[in-house]
Amino acid sequence: MYDLLENSTYTRLLRRPSLIEEENSAEDIVIIDEIQKLPMLLDEVHRLIQRRGQKCIMTGSSARKLKRGSANLLAGRARWVSLFPLVSQEIPDFHLETYLSTGGLPQIYGDPEAHLDLSAYVDLYIRQEIQAESLTRNVQGFAHVLDALGIMNGEELNYTSIASDTGLQARTVMNYIEILEDTLLAFRLPVYSRTQKRKPSSRPKLYFFDIGVVHALRRSFSSSMAPELFGKFFEHFILLEVRAYLSYSLRDDPVTFWRSTSGFEVDVVVGDHTAVEIKDFFLVSDKDMKGLRALKEEATLARAIVVSRDTEYRRTADDIEVMPWKKFLQELWNKQIL
Repeated sequence: MYDLLENSTYTRLLRRPSLIEEENSAEDIVIIDEIQKLPMLLDEVHRLIQRRGQKCIMTGSSARKLKRGSANLLAGRARWVSLFPLVSQEIPDFHLETYLSTGGLPQIYGDPEAHLDLSAYVDLYIRQEIQAESLTRNVQGFAHVLDALGIMNGEELNYTSIASDTGLQARTVMNYIEILEDTLLAFRLPVYSRTQKRKPSSRPKLYFFDIGVVHALRRSFSSSMAPELFGKFFEHFILLEVRAYLSYSLRDDPVTFWRSTSGFEVDVVVGDHTAVEIKDFFLVSDKDMKGLRALKEEATLARAIVVSRDTEYRRTADDIEVMPWKKFLQELWNKQIL
């Protein structure tokens, strides 16, 4: 295994990339961690695959660096898979409130000093990924946008409003969001637009890859979480689980949300077949299903589900399933939902 965070390994391969082939003639698998630090190594990997059918595993945290370096992206010769923070099924004795307070980064989940580690993580990201790589000249402006996006995590993006709040151009804000996506810190959730009767919104939402990172940006660490914030993070958590499941299952179904200009909304839509509304209530009422009912009039859905904080009871109303979150996640990871 080659860890390019190790200075000696980095320097050795920088000087002589061919060592990848020379040192692995008898190895079944070659593993390179933080590949974006030396994109030139992808040419060596390409050669190993072509000549010997070598199996290679490469991990990295920035697609942007590979693209900017005009790297060989191994089109047709490699499979790209996203890795995520820990999901519920990977955590023994999973505790929802703990996850919503600290996020799912492996070394941070449940740590009583998570706020210190996460704040340092965000600071390190700005210094190493942004400043050191010169992704933008205006590091201070980028930091302001990052803070603003932390506050509006899970909300529809309004570039003009963010630009006004931060004193930047809307185009600059859009470029900064592209940096966040390319460095895998955040992702945009597009709008489901295949409706006829009700006009959909045109603005995507933005979510960060980990709930703990959002806490660090919002500076919202607290022993007790405000109810409205709990609801936002609960929605974020279920969305992250769905995205991770699809990725790990090698499914390419698009994940979107739906909001009509008249006010109907569904939190998660997978492909054209499954819609999920997420409520942090213990008892789901009829009005909590109005978004799903409206979408069912527009699309032929195989399943419409409300996920709630109910801990026990499951029921069906007008072909809409109301499921406790634990049951939903159990069936999701057992391949019974998607």
